[in-house]
Amino acid sequence: MSAIHLLVLYYSRHGATRRLAELISDGIESVPNCHAILRTVPNVSAVSEATENAIPDHGSPYAEYSDLADCDGLALGSPTRFGNMASPMKYFWDGSTSEWLSGALSGKPACVFTSTGSLHGGQETTLLSMMLPLLHHGMLLMGLPYSNPELSSTTTGGTPYGVSHLAGDRGQHPVSREEELLAIAQGVRLAKIAKQLKFPT
Repeated sequence: MSAIHLLVLYYSRHGATRRLAELISDGIESVPNCHAILRTVPNVSAVSEATENAIPDHGSPYAEYSDLADCDGLALGSPTRFGNMASPMKYFWDGSTSEWLSGALSGKPACVFTSTGSLHGGQETTLLSMMLPLLHHGMLLMGLPYSNPELSSTTTGGTPYGVSHLAGDRGQHPVSREEELLAIAQGVRLAKIAKQLKFPT
């Protein structure tokens, strides 16, 4: 059986969303023969001459559109910006027309995750906003079922639409135990579904 490669694509300003991405990757890697590929996207600037370095100073490499074609599934994450995904992530997806035309992601499983500064800071709308381009790409979206007991006990983040994190207005809150368990569970679920789709019994 060939390996399953799952793309964990995120944008993180202060590290909270990156931490969720790492935990989702841990869940993926815990499933035999499944591998996580961590990628991020460069920041965007209102100044047209400003550009990011071709290679990030630290953290995950920048995603390339070939990563979308090469993956067997996708976990997509962004912090909340007024109830929506952050502009660097939106910019990346706005440039994915060739992959849309070729059906590079069609039929592949996907999930989403986010972090916010406040408890009611738009977690669910951000998760839903990230689902929209994935639906246009023909992906099979999955959330978190309430069979994960942390969904019912969490007082921080966590939704049936995807794992979330309450970071605080200065990013001062670490990922809670419930958020951690939900992120790992989301990675496991994505990996298992990708495996079933690629190698149906």
